[in-house]
Amino acid sequence: MKIFQYKTPVLLLMAALGITSCKVSKTYQQPNISQPAAYRNSAAVADTLNMVRMQWSSLFTDVILQQLITEGLTANLDLKIAIERINQSNALLRKSKAAYLPDLKTNIGAKQSRLSYPQGFGLFKNTTQYDFGISSNWELDIWGKLSSAKRGAMAELLASDAAKRAIQTQLIADIANHYYDLLSLDEQLAVTKKTALNRGQDAATIKLLFENSILNGVAVVQSEANYYEAELSIPDLEQQIRVKENALAVLLARSPAPIQRSTLLQQQLVYNLKPGIPAQLLAHRPDVQQAEYLFRAAFENTNVARTQFYPGLNITATAGFSNYGWKDWFSKGSLFGNIAGSLTQPILNKGQNKAGLAIALSKQQQALHFFELSLLKASQEVSDALSAYQAAAQKEEKRAKQLKALSLAVEFNKELLNNSKNTNYTDVLAAEQNLLSAELKGINDQSQKLHAVVNLYRALGGGWK
Repeated sequence: MKIFQYKTPVLLLMAALGITSCKVSKTYQQPNISQPAAYRNSAAVADTLNMVRMQWSSLFTDVILQQLITEGLTANLDLKIAIERINQSNALLRKSKAAYLPDLKTNIGAKQSRLSYPQGFGLFKNTTQYDFGISSNWELDIWGKLSSAKRGAMAELLASDAAKRAIQTQLIADIANHYYDLLSLDEQLAVTKKTALNRGQDAATIKLLFENSILNGVAVVQSEANYYEAELSIPDLEQQIRVKENALAVLLARSPAPIQRSTLLQQQLVYNLKPGIPAQLLAHRPDVQQAEYLFRAAFENTNVARTQFYPGLNITATAGFSNYGWKDWFSKGSLFGNIAGSLTQPILNKGQNKAGLAIALSKQQQALHFFELSLLKASQEVSDALSAYQAAAQKEEKRAKQLKALSLAVEFNKELLNNSKNTNYTDVLAAEQNLLSAELKGINDQSQKLHAVVNLYRALGGGWK
């Protein structure tokens, strides 16, 4: 009967603590953030097919580019740093799991003391005390503090993994974009060198016509200036190529050096763009996933802050040997032990718990806004890439017609210059400058199309699967 009387209050107390703990720690629910049904500039509104399911090796068919991406995924230093952050988060998770277990400490020591007359009862003045003990402390997770901390650590680990995947998708896009920039610059350099060569031949022809009194000296100096203008563009383009090669080398963890590559004309410019719908971003885009995991970690930290208002239940135990004699140190009479349970309830702590909860709630709200912002930015990037691709595609046909017309204009003006006194070199110069400008813009159109495909693939979250 006495046993029942003792057990009943304990069971009622534990039941009350269990019910209260359910109210202290809240259960996480994914935020309900509204998203549009389709992207802006998306032709197929109801089409849920998504190009993000493509492997990057299927999207980028250039063999040299594939080799560079493979090298970057192995050697890139930003990616290696991200992997180490995952290892760090994994260690923090193991630490949070270990908080469930009691700690265990041991101590061994010898203490020599000189006693006063009353302390030694006039019998002895010096003592040596030998101690050996084991102590343990165990905090019971009655309010869910340790559970919330563990879930928060797990969310941090998942966020670190998502961050690593985000770096991987960005790395693939950066390598591809740098590679296409190099191909574009190569093509611009080739066109500029060809233009400079033609203008040099024009200058020689103009000079010959001047010597035969067909043209005046103005045409000679204009033709020479036109030639030098094209020549002066070559060093700038070569410098841009070197800078771009160096930037790509850093992504590959190489020292600055030339980069092997193919040509712009060898690239496949026709892609079946399938952006899917915005609701798929959370499933595919790792930086959006990272933002949600960070919000979840902040949510669990808020749970931990709430538990600080409630008493903590700790069980402590100590056992060991203590004696004033070396020989009797480990005897039965030297054995001691105790066990105790304690409830610690904060009453006045200068408002630290309230401030801690307010800070946790603010960080949770910041994380929520960051999550919302990441979705908005992701949708914007997809829409921008779609728009860029469509703009480049619209210019393609008209640019081809423009180049054909300008080429004929240069040809006709040169014929008129050689066979008619009614045409001067200024007309030829204007036609050549227009043709060069259109050729460079045509190269930019092709580059814009390639970049749009790369950026769309990255914006959708492609490259990490």
